[in-house]
Amino acid sequence: MIKTHRRACHLCEAICGLEITTDGTEILSIKGDKNDPLSGGFICPKAVALQDIHTDPDRLRTPKIKTQHGWRDASWDEAINLVADKLSAIQAQHGDDSVGIYAGNPAIHSIGTWLYSGLTTRVLNSRNRFSATSVDQLPHHVVGRLMYGHWLRIPIVDLERTQWVLMLGANPLASNGSVMTAPNMPARLKALQARGGKLLVVDPRRTETAKQADTYLPITPGTDVYLLLAMLQHLFERQLINLGHLQPLVAGVNAVAEAVRPFTPARAAQHTGISARTIESLAEALAREPKAAVYGRMGVSTQPHGSLCQWAIQLLNVLTGHLDVEGGLLLANPAIDPAAPGTNPQKFEPVQSRVRGLPAFAGEFPAAALAEEILTPGAGQIKALLTIAGNPVLSTPNGAQLDTAMSGLEFMVAIDLYLNETTRHADVILPPASPLEREHYDLIFLALAVRNTARYSDALFEKPASARHDWEIFAALGNALRARKGLPEKPAIAPDQLLAPMLEAGEYGLSLAQLRDQPSGIDLGPLRPKMAALYSKDAPIELAPERLIAALEHLPQSPGPAATGPATLALIGRRHIRSNNSWMHNYHRLVKGKPRDQLLMHPTDMAARNIAEGSQVRIASRVGEVCARVQACADIMPGVVSLPHGFGHHRDGIGTQVAAAHAGVSVNDLTDHLLLDAVSGTAAVNGVPVTVCALHPAKAEPVTA
Repeated sequence: MIKTHRRACHLCEAICGLEITTDGTEILSIKGDKNDPLSGGFICPKAVALQDIHTDPDRLRTPKIKTQHGWRDASWDEAINLVADKLSAIQAQHGDDSVGIYAGNPAIHSIGTWLYSGLTTRVLNSRNRFSATSVDQLPHHVVGRLMYGHWLRIPIVDLERTQWVLMLGANPLASNGSVMTAPNMPARLKALQARGGKLLVVDPRRTETAKQADTYLPITPGTDVYLLLAMLQHLFERQLINLGHLQPLVAGVNAVAEAVRPFTPARAAQHTGISARTIESLAEALAREPKAAVYGRMGVSTQPHGSLCQWAIQLLNVLTGHLDVEGGLLLANPAIDPAAPGTNPQKFEPVQSRVRGLPAFAGEFPAAALAEEILTPGAGQIKALLTIAGNPVLSTPNGAQLDTAMSGLEFMVAIDLYLNETTRHADVILPPASPLEREHYDLIFLALAVRNTARYSDALFEKPASARHDWEIFAALGNALRARKGLPEKPAIAPDQLLAPMLEAGEYGLSLAQLRDQPSGIDLGPLRPKMAALYSKDAPIELAPERLIAALEHLPQSPGPAATGPATLALIGRRHIRSNNSWMHNYHRLVKGKPRDQLLMHPTDMAARNIAEGSQVRIASRVGEVCARVQACADIMPGVVSLPHGFGHHRDGIGTQVAAAHAGVSVNDLTDHLLLDAVSGTAAVNGVPVTVCALHPAKAEPVTA
């Protein structure tokens, strides 16, 4: 009965290849698959958690219905019929928009949810849709649509061949790479340096990645846009623009030059704390190096100017001749291309959110608006909520407000594996089968990878007869809703039957049989130029989209005074290799060891506030306050503090015992739902103004990191 299976890890964007040995239904070992063409045998500590998820006694295995006396098990027919009855009745009384929908980060890690959730959401026909995208990578998608004509056309750093990389707000040694699928980041960055290349990191904290960098530049949180614009200004000023082969394929160069003219390096130095000469040197080095790339991630996306940051990053790459060239940035050529001509490019919708008038992109409003749309009476008020693999109480700004809002819903249903801080508000929970009981193909992450590969994984175990796959849940619930709305039933075929023709229609004409014969994956080669096939003089890359040019005009020219006084600090988040958002804290092997939920604070800031190492402090923002233990850290800039994302497992009624024992506090009880990127509506969860004070005054002793 001992078998070896090869499979992708679905717990983060690195999608490492795994070799899993089983004896019947028991997992004996999980190792890296050395034959995987993308990961080459590398795995991080999260991979072993696949076994823990599968065997976790807290993972729900049957539908749950809430009663006056607590939760009870239910049959699938009973639970789905109850949900369909409730949602259709609420929509019949209050309109389609009275049902809100929220999808969490894990949704993209399952083809069953990614491809089939529309079977339910489309029949609900509500415009009140939200997701974790707007607390994460939304600026990448917005810039992709406005510049390149498609929300999933996101050029990727050619890490295998580049010689110079400038990273802003990114810590891939902790995140494993994000919006850049690149397993084994430690080895990739060391290889860059071993071949004589340079890594430069800009971040308010000397992160794990910054410590490996050749150059580290601390920056005031939220000011990256001034650094990037000043680099662009200097390129134009010194006539260092080089469009290369893209010159006939782009439009708007002169408009960009005029727009960035006021943003000089001297002005940027006032905002960022980085000297004007250093900024000029960065721009000159980028222009001088033939194989170079600029890359920015969470730290520059989730701030008030996130879309402008991602736009400026793309401009730097285009205007120095580093887009669509080896060693620069390239679009991937996946076996199934979700950004191929003819696919849905997405767009800004011609509607705004009901309460605050926020923009809608790709059919979704910003997650920061969800609570107010539940709490504010009037036509279109959300009365019921469907959550899909999400925990927005911990993952979105002002989580305490959303927690309160959810308690007042008329009805809530969650499609989720766990009873967590969000799903505890549900009336019905519909849990999908274990991730190891389903097939797997990475539609999105293979399209964002640093090398072209394809890999399909059959289910490791057969699911129990009593379990339902996520796609089966969406199909059944969608048809139950259709029946109540007088619509014909819509059949659903299994994911492998859906994937097969998509693969065959792709660039390589692969068959599912070929992928099954090579379960470690098929190497399709390095990234290669493709822009000439997508753009022309009549359909160019748009360097100066009107939305972004207009937003630039509202940027303050000079730093303003601190709005809340000199004692205010800037709060930023942080990642850890053993975690992924809020859904990896219920596995002992990932949370054991030293606590990692402390507030990091510079020793000089602690001394100024008479705060002792390891003491409890009160952290307060405009929307709330939490108490946490403080840790002195010389790697963080003075004036900046850091709390990790995803903790806060102290709320009553959750069913995750290990997480509750490592509760921590939620940084999103401090982040402000009113602080947004104006262009996209992305939550500005980095750079939040806070105050910190000791719960008990410390003794006058020196504080060291």
